[in-house]
Amino acid sequence: MSLSHFLADDQLSKTQILGLIALAKDIKQHPTSYNQKLAGKSVAMIFEKPSLRTHVSFDMGINKLGGHALYLGQQNGKLGERERVSDYAKNLSCYADAIVARVFENSAIEGLAQHASVPVINALCNVYHPCQALADFVTLSEHFTDLSAVKLAYIGDGNNVSNSLMLMAAILGVDFTLICPEGHSPSAVMLTKVQQLANASGSVFTFTSNINNIGKQDAIYTDTWVSMGDENSSEKANILAKFMPYQVNHQLMDKAQASIVMHCQPAHLEEEITTALFDDEEKSVVFQEAENRMWAQCAVLVSLFANE
Repeated sequence: MSLSHFLADDQLSKTQILGLIALAKDIKQHPTSYNQKLAGKSVAMIFEKPSLRTHVSFDMGINKLGGHALYLGQQNGKLGERERVSDYAKNLSCYADAIVARVFENSAIEGLAQHASVPVINALCNVYHPCQALADFVTLSEHFTDLSAVKLAYIGDGNNVSNSLMLMAAILGVDFTLICPEGHSPSAVMLTKVQQLANASGSVFTFTSNINNIGKQDAIYTDTWVSMGDENSSEKANILAKFMPYQVNHQLMDKAQASIVMHCQPAHLEEEITTALFDDEEKSVVFQEAENRMWAQCAVLVSLFANE
C-alpha cells in the first residue's frame, strides 16, 4: 500500500485505513524490522501551533525509522505571511523528502500539497486531525477484535478531532454518535459528508444535542471545550457553563455501558472529563492513544515511501 499525501480522512479508502492500522500495529510489535525504512530521508516539520505529543511522536518516530527530522517552529510565522505557501513548499521540497505540517488553516495544508514535490502529512489543521484519528482507531482495534461492531460516541465541541473521528468511523463502518451542545456542532457540509459515507458503509451515524440520548456505547471520546489559544477568552466562563452538562464522568460511562474512555490531550481536568475517570487505569486509554500517535504516524511515513 502506498500513499501520495496524508491530508484528510475522507481522502482515504476503507482498505487504506485498515492497511495503515495493521501496519502501525506491526511496527509497534516489530520496530527493529522497520528501523531502516527512512534511512537517508529527512522530514521537515512545520509547527505554527505549540505541541507536545505531535512534535515528540513525529520526531522520535522518524528517528525509529532511521530518518532525520527538522523542527520548524513558530518563529517562522504563519504560512503565507512571510512568504507565499507555494514558495515555502517549493523551497522545502529542495531539501526534504517529506513535509509534516501542524497549521491553523486547512488551506495551508492544501497549498503545501499542491506545490510541494514531496509527500505532505497533515499533523493538524482547523478542519482535520487525521493522525489523531488513525491513532485512535489503532487503539480501538487493540481493545475490540471487530472494529465494524464498535459503537463510538464523541461528546463535546464539534471540532477538527470530532471531524476526523466521525469521517474515519463512517468509512470503516463504525457506528458513531456525535453529541454537541447547540451552536457547537460541525458544519452542515461536514455532517452531510459523514452521513453520505455512513450510508455507503452501512454504519449508523447519529447526531444530537441531548446527552440523555447517548444510548449504549463501547467507547466514549471527549476533547477540550476551550480551543488552544482561547484559554483566557472572555467567553470561557459562558462556554464552561454551557458545556458542563456534557462532562464525561463515571456516571455517564455507566449509563452508556462504555468500557473505555478516550481523549486526545491535553485535558482540562474537571471540565470535559473528571480527574477520576482520566486517571482510571481500567477505563482510560489516553496514554495508549498518545503512544499510538507515534506508531500510526510511522505507518503513514512508511506507506508514503512504499513505492521507492
